[in-house]
Amino acid sequence: MRVALGALLLVVVVLAGASPGHAAPEGTLTWGVHVTLVNRWLDPGETEGLITPFMVLYALHDALVKPMPASLTTPSLAEAWTVSKDGLTYEFVLRKGAKFHNGDPVTADDVRFSFDRYKGASAKLLKDKVKEIQVVATNRVRFLLKEAWPDFMAFYGTSATGAGWIVPKKYVERVGEDGFKKAPVGAGPFKFVSFTPGVELVLEAFTDYWRKAPHVKRLVMRSIPDESTRAAAVKTGEVDLAYLFGGALAEELRRSPGVKIVAPLLYGMYWLDFLDQWEPKSPWYDRRVRLAASLAIDRQAINQAEMLGLGRTTGSFVPPTFEFALPIDPPPYDPTRAKQLLVEAGYPNGFDAGDLTPLPPYTSLGEEVADFLRAIGIRAKVRTMERAAFLSAWREKKLKGLLIGATGAAGNAAARLEPFVTRGGMYSYGVVPELEDLFQRQAKELDRKQRETMLHRIQKMVAERVLVAPLFQQGFIWGVGSRVEESGAGLIQGYPYAAPCEDLRLR
Repeated sequence: MRVALGALLLVVVVLAGASPGHAAPEGTLTWGVHVTLVNRWLDPGETEGLITPFMVLYALHDALVKPMPASLTTPSLAEAWTVSKDGLTYEFVLRKGAKFHNGDPVTADDVRFSFDRYKGASAKLLKDKVKEIQVVATNRVRFLLKEAWPDFMAFYGTSATGAGWIVPKKYVERVGEDGFKKAPVGAGPFKFVSFTPGVELVLEAFTDYWRKAPHVKRLVMRSIPDESTRAAAVKTGEVDLAYLFGGALAEELRRSPGVKIVAPLLYGMYWLDFLDQWEPKSPWYDRRVRLAASLAIDRQAINQAEMLGLGRTTGSFVPPTFEFALPIDPPPYDPTRAKQLLVEAGYPNGFDAGDLTPLPPYTSLGEEVADFLRAIGIRAKVRTMERAAFLSAWREKKLKGLLIGATGAAGNAAARLEPFVTRGGMYSYGVVPELEDLFQRQAKELDRKQRETMLHRIQKMVAERVLVAPLFQQGFIWGVGSRVEESGAGLIQGYPYAAPCEDLRLR
């Protein structure tokens, strides 16, 4: 079925052309990465519902539309898109001259292929909503939805998912899925050189990148999970910048000659999740117990200890700047009331809560939360895991007890809620039927005010039922060495890592 172009309403115009060229890229910029690098992050088709994989994706790959300094949904490999008045058709015009690292042009076939093979966060939701993808021309692709879905671009065109990031169809089919992960070809500002899992990823400037040739010739991402070792690497110049430092080491770096700290405020929200609340025999099944745990936590003290006070305490895991976000004040620190609630729930002496597993590498955060809970009688043992194993266990619903979760993905309130509180959510351990019904209804509602009302009700319900205990919005502290002229910190609103990678510059 073809849709008359006259029925389409232009909603995004063509961006200005690529920037004028500059001198050849020079130098190597080395990152000290706070997590263990894994090969699935080389492939946007497996993107988790978290921001971490985008650290690699922004360098190696490109998307039709993605968050950039200009806006949350900036045309990239697509120079423009249109949406029909009935909300059923989205048509993208591909950018002239955009090519993959092997020289192949980016085509509509690649767009359709990338969507079809996508199996990461919210894949089922997206594929349930999309009826058909039509290749209209080499440079034009059309998405036909089964019904109007106003959240399509929030899921497809932001870092809520990796579905809009494009891989080369011919190359993937030639080398196979495993071959692609070993030697990925993308369309981003840097191309693949080598990868040693858990150790180091080496990338080289792609001078034919459509937006501009990178300023830096080589980009090295080096896994340094130990925070003290990472800090030492910044101070000695072994790495040019490094991510994620807690309060004490951040203060030490701030006082170190030739090093500065920066702390972009992220879309990253952290919360305590009560994984066993869906089991009637668990203490966490009782809302009073969950509320007691929430009131026992001194969020401002955590903010100061973990982030030098540069984060923000919160009562929601939807960032306040997101579309349809409901502002919710953080719960008060009230250990007296928390103990009273435990007595009312039948646990005057507290109880053994089993494991408390924080998202790696946030072990110190887990220990602080466990200390606050222990003060009211809830005894939890902090369990540490390697990050990839943690994410797999979380996704496969194998973790028990308590979990400290986090995500920094972009989108809107619906995109933030979907992975964690809906029936099909990648990380959802249970669902409230009334909440699920509201979520499904808002997804079909075309009246913006009505959608906002329903999404506000969902967020209020999450808070009132204490489905999670939100902790803070993260101020993500970096250490930046003296060789770095442009680190990329904060250029993309809410994004934690150095980007756009083509804009990074050494002195």
